[in-house]
Amino acid sequence: MIWSCSSAQPPRVLEAVETTGQWVLEESGETMLDPQTSGLINDEVGLWTISDRSADKSQIQQLHLLDRDSGAIIKRYGPMRLSAKVINSCFATYLGDNPDYEAIVLHPFKRNAWLLVTEDATNSPILSGKCADDFAKTGSTEYPTLLVEVTKQDEELIVSGVRAIQFPHEAQVGDFPNDGIEGLSIAKDNTLYLGLEKDNAGQPRVFKVALSADVFEQTERFLQVEDAQLNMPVFSQGNHPINGMDIYYPDDASDGYLLAAARNDNELWVIDLTAQQPTTIIPLVFLAQSDDAQCATNYKMDNASIEGVAVADQQLILINDPWKVNYLKNVTCESQREKYERMSPLIFSLPIDSNWFVKR
Repeated sequence: MIWSCSSAQPPRVLEAVETTGQWVLEESGETMLDPQTSGLINDEVGLWTISDRSADKSQIQQLHLLDRDSGAIIKRYGPMRLSAKVINSCFATYLGDNPDYEAIVLHPFKRNAWLLVTEDATNSPILSGKCADDFAKTGSTEYPTLLVEVTKQDEELIVSGVRAIQFPHEAQVGDFPNDGIEGLSIAKDNTLYLGLEKDNAGQPRVFKVALSADVFEQTERFLQVEDAQLNMPVFSQGNHPINGMDIYYPDDASDGYLLAAARNDNELWVIDLTAQQPTTIIPLVFLAQSDDAQCATNYKMDNASIEGVAVADQQLILINDPWKVNYLKNVTCESQREKYERMSPLIFSLPIDSNWFVKR
C-alpha cells in the first residue's frame, strides 16, 4: 500500500501478483537455520546469497549457493579470511570480526568474485589516527559504508579488496547505521547502483558509481557515489525501504530497469534507469506452503521481508530475510511453527511481465 505518495512523475500501480515460496532446505532436508539471507544473484551455476551479521553463527561470513529450481542448498563457502592488503587497511578490525554484509553482485571484472556492501558497524571500534582523519567525511554514518571484494580461491573465500563509500553531503543521507545500503545491482556499462533504505527525510534513495577494473587498487581514499536521479516514489509518512535489487533489459536496445523490492510494502518497483518513465509498482502477495493435511496447502504470509532480488532469464527470483520480531506472525498452523522459529527463508519466483515496462 502506498502512503500518500507524490513525485514529479507519479508511479503507475498494477494489479497484485501472487507468488508461492519454497522453503530453502539443507542437505539433511531440514529448513535452513537462521541464515538472515541478504541479497541474491544469479549466475550459470545457481543462486548466490550472503548472510548478514545477525544470522546464526554457523552461517555468518558465508556465501550460500542455491539450486535455482528447488531453492535447496548446493554448497556453502566460507567463513571468509582477509587478504594481506585488507589486513593492512583501516577496516581490518571490522571485517575480521562480524561485518554486517548486505547485498551481493557478481564482480564485473573478475571470475569467481563478488561485491558485497556493509551496513551496520555500530558495535565496531571507531576509527582512530590517520584512518579517522581520512574517512571522517562519510556523508552518512560515523563508520563508513564499505564496498567489499570477495574472491573464491579453490574452496576458500578471501576478502581481497575494500573501499569506503562517501555520499555527497547535499544528498542528506543521514546517520542511520541499520537503515543504510541494502541493495546492489550492476548495469551493462559497469555502473554500480546502490539502494539506500532511507535518508534524512525518511525516503528510499538510489545512488550510483562507475566502476573500473582498478577500483580496489586504491584503499586510502573514498569511493564517491552520486544520486542516480531516478523517478523514485516520495512518501509523506511511514517507512518504505528498498532492499534487494537487480537490473532487467527487455531487449538489447534497452537501457535497463531497476527491479527493487520494497520490503515493508510487499511491493516490486520497476524503475526506469533513464528516468524518462514513471516507476511501476506491483503489489505482491506472498504465500507459503504446508505439507500438513490439517493446514492450508498454500497460505498467505503475514510478513515475508524480501531482501534479495535476482533476474534469471524471464523469471524474477526473490528471497526473504526473516524479520525476527515479526516472523512468527506467519504461524497459522502449529506444524509450521518450527520453520518460523528456525528463521528459515523461502525462495519465490514469478514471471517477468512485459506490462511492467512503459513503452517509450
